[in-house]
Amino acid sequence: MSCLASCCAAATCGLCSSVASGISRRSARLAYCGLFGLSLIVSWILREVGYPLLKQISWINTSPHNHSTEWFQTQAVLRVSLGNFFFFAIFALIMIGVKDQNDRRDSWHHGGWIAKMVIWLLLVLLMFFLPNVVISVYETLSKFGAGLFLLVQVLILLDFTHSWNDAWVAKDEQKWYVALLAVSVTCYLAAFTISGVLFIWFNPSGHDCGLNVFFLVMTMILAFLFAVIALHPKVNGSLLPASVISVYCAYVCYTGLSSEPRDYECNGLHNKSSAVSTSTLILGMLTTVLSVVYSAVRAGSSTTFLSPPSSPRAGDSSSKPLLKSEDVEEGIKEDKKEKEARPVSYSYTFFHLIFALASMYSAMLLSGWTSSSSDSSDLTDVGWTSVWVRICTEWVTAGLYVWTLVAPLLLPDREF
Repeated sequence: MSCLASCCAAATCGLCSSVASGISRRSARLAYCGLFGLSLIVSWILREVGYPLLKQISWINTSPHNHSTEWFQTQAVLRVSLGNFFFFAIFALIMIGVKDQNDRRDSWHHGGWIAKMVIWLLLVLLMFFLPNVVISVYETLSKFGAGLFLLVQVLILLDFTHSWNDAWVAKDEQKWYVALLAVSVTCYLAAFTISGVLFIWFNPSGHDCGLNVFFLVMTMILAFLFAVIALHPKVNGSLLPASVISVYCAYVCYTGLSSEPRDYECNGLHNKSSAVSTSTLILGMLTTVLSVVYSAVRAGSSTTFLSPPSSPRAGDSSSKPLLKSEDVEEGIKEDKKEKEARPVSYSYTFFHLIFALASMYSAMLLSGWTSSSSDSSDLTDVGWTSVWVRICTEWVTAGLYVWTLVAPLLLPDREF
């Protein structure tokens, strides 16, 4: 057995080494996404099957008769999330001020993956030795951090829709204009269809469900308002972003309504509570992963707020005397690194900050925003806290999109 264990350990180390050594500069961002995805898997496993281990830890299980199963599941999720948050937050702090690739910290960002994996694992394990009061503080802070990530998620969606629209319009061919129209009409049909179905599910006959009706009517009004503003002659808008934002708002409204307590009379999905909770959680986690991956990939090509100030280029040294011919071969290698100080293509600090906030959001998603109103530990993301967070996210999304349309008219002297 000891020989077999040694072989397995050696094979695992060899696999980690080969994977880490195969990560190049271009694939480093996706490697961070993979590490983030691993943290989600660990959180899920500990929440579902690993939480009984926490009952055996004396500094965690301080009140054996007062803690429920749901409390231990939340503790497992929060502690993994805190370790993940520390990992990315530390890197965000270390990378402050990195402007060019000659900076030593640039190699720290792209390399050393074996050390990074070990550090990440140690940080996660260390979180299980912290007292409960520290986790309680992180739980409170995570609600604010998760809200910030939802705001970033909305900005990412707006960036994606405008980039998509600009890419197809730039082709300047009739088939792409037809494709834009077809996708826009399809998205609008989907948005209003989803809203109609939600009216059936969350406004059952015989019950006064004015709050749910208000949420749904607002969603439909916003979708109609998006199209009116985007197609106004004075607004330089397009129907594609309006339709995509409409579908997203309808989806967020669904996740909000489906998070209502299962004993609420206007929640027509209470008979399928477990299936709905699981599907909502999966959709939420998938949206989170896609947002993080897109931000990681998009950051590399962004030239706005993601990019740090550019450092001087090598070509700006024309005023300096040229090297003599006999010194070229000897000094070219030494001068090349100093002259070719290529600026980094995106802000490393902002990049890691996205992952840190996503860690907080995933913890809230897996723990139901740590709401005590859940009927069962088998249900996640259920409770009025989650409902209002979702609905407010929908309204913030609508406000930001409308602002992107009307801001050039209100502030014509500023560049958007």
